[in-house]
Amino acid sequence: MTEKDYDLIVVGAGTAGIPCAVMASRRGLRVLLLDKAAEVGGSLHISGGHMSAAGTRRQKEKGIVDSVDSHIADIDRISRGSARKDLVNKATELAAPTLDWLEDNGFEFAPEVPRLVYGHEPYSVARTYYGPEQGKSILHVLKRLLDDALEKYSLTLKLNSAVSELLRNEKGDVYGVVLEDGSAISSRNTVLTTGGFGANAQLFERLEKAVLVSAAWPTSTGDGLLMAEKIGAAIVGRDTYLPTFGGLPSPDGTGRVRWSDRPLLIASERPPYEIYVDLKGKRWVAEDEPSIDAKEHALTTIEKMVFWTIFDEVGLENSHPMIVDWESQKLRDQANVLPGVFSGQTLEELAERAGVDALGLVTTVQKYNSDLLSNTPDEFGRSFRPSIISKSPFYAIQNHAITLITFSGIDVDTQLRVLREDGSIIQNLFAAGELLGSAATMGRSFAGGMLVMPSISFGKWLGQTIGIN
Repeated sequence: MTEKDYDLIVVGAGTAGIPCAVMASRRGLRVLLLDKAAEVGGSLHISGGHMSAAGTRRQKEKGIVDSVDSHIADIDRISRGSARKDLVNKATELAAPTLDWLEDNGFEFAPEVPRLVYGHEPYSVARTYYGPEQGKSILHVLKRLLDDALEKYSLTLKLNSAVSELLRNEKGDVYGVVLEDGSAISSRNTVLTTGGFGANAQLFERLEKAVLVSAAWPTSTGDGLLMAEKIGAAIVGRDTYLPTFGGLPSPDGTGRVRWSDRPLLIASERPPYEIYVDLKGKRWVAEDEPSIDAKEHALTTIEKMVFWTIFDEVGLENSHPMIVDWESQKLRDQANVLPGVFSGQTLEELAERAGVDALGLVTTVQKYNSDLLSNTPDEFGRSFRPSIISKSPFYAIQNHAITLITFSGIDVDTQLRVLREDGSIIQNLFAAGELLGSAATMGRSFAGGMLVMPSISFGKWLGQTIGIN
C-alpha cells in the first residue's frame, strides 16, 4: 500500500529541488518535497553561489553588451568543446530569465556584479553574479518562495525523510518512492535533485578514480545517483573529473579539506616565489602559469594528485600571505604543528617531515637555482623567477586536489528525462542539478556559474512544464 497520491515528488530540497517544487505547486499540482536533512538548502549553505547569465537586466543597466551566443562560445572555449551542447544551449537560454526572476523575488546582488571572476578560467565579458552571503543569498530567496508555496498551494515538505528506492511497475516506469522507514509514496512524476557525491569516498573512487579530499556538503552522498543506477539509469561523465586546485587537509584525518585555510595558488592572487613538487620531489608545472585551468589539468597527471609548495625564508617574507589571512609569523608558528605545514633547517629535513623524496627535492631545488643563476630558460616555461631558494629555514605546504563538486552524473535528454544505457527513457523520472554531473554543462572544466545557475534554471523549468506533455 502507498500513501496519498501526488502529482509530483521532488527528492532533494536544494538548489534545483526547491524551485521545481515551488513552480509545480503554483500550477496547481499536488507536490511532495522530500529531503533527508533536517533543513532545506543542501550545498547552498557552503556554495560560493556564483551564477552566470547573458543578457540580463543588470548587465544592461551597467552598459554591458552580452548574448547567449557569446556565453555558449565562452563555455565551448573553456571546456574545449567537452560540455553537452544541447544542455548548455538550454541552460544559457534559461539563465537570464531565471536570474531576473530571482531579482524580482528579492535576490540581493553583491554591488560589484556582474564581474569577471578569475578563480577559474575567466569569461570574455562580465557575466558572473553572486550575493553578499554567497550561496546563502540564493537560499534566502528560495526559502521565502518555499514558505509562501507551503502556505498557499498544495505543497508538502518532509524533512528527515531519506528515500531508499524508486517504485516501478512491470514496465519499468517509475511511480513513486520508498522511504527508509519502509513507507511507499506514489506519484505521477518523480524528480531527483539530490546533488552530487562529493561526500561519499567509496562512490567517488569508483566513478572518478581518485582519492577524495572533500569540501562538499556532508549530505552529498550520491543517493539519487545510486537509486537511478539501480534501476538501469546510465551514468555519464566518468572521464571528466577535474579537481579544484589545492587545499590543506583537515587535522582530524576525515578526508575533509580545511577550506578556511585556503592556500593562495592563483598567480594573480600572489607572485609565486615557491616551486611545486610531487611525492618524488619533482616539479610538474610552471608555478606562474596564469591559467588556473591549465594548472588544474596538470594536477590530474601527478601521483595521488597531491603536491607541496616549497619555499624559503625569502619567499615567505616577500610573497605572503601564502595562506588566506596568514601573516608570515603564523606560518612559522604552525609549521610542524598543523597538518600539512612543515619547515626544516635543511631541504633534507624538510623533505623527511613533509613526506617527500629527499634526493628528488634537493636535486630539483638545485636545478631551479642553477637555471636561474645561469639565466637558463626554465624547463616548464616559468618566467617569474625572483630569487633562488636557499635561505633557511625552508618551508612546505601540502596541497591536495580538492573536490567541491562532482563531474559524473546520470544521463538525461533535453527534457531532463532520465535515460537508460541504451538511450531509452525511464518513464516519469526526471533529474536536475549536480545529480546530472557538472560535466553536463561545464565539460572537463570549471565554467564559472555553470552549475548553480543551470541547477536553479532546470529545476524551475521542470516545475513549470512537468506533466504538460
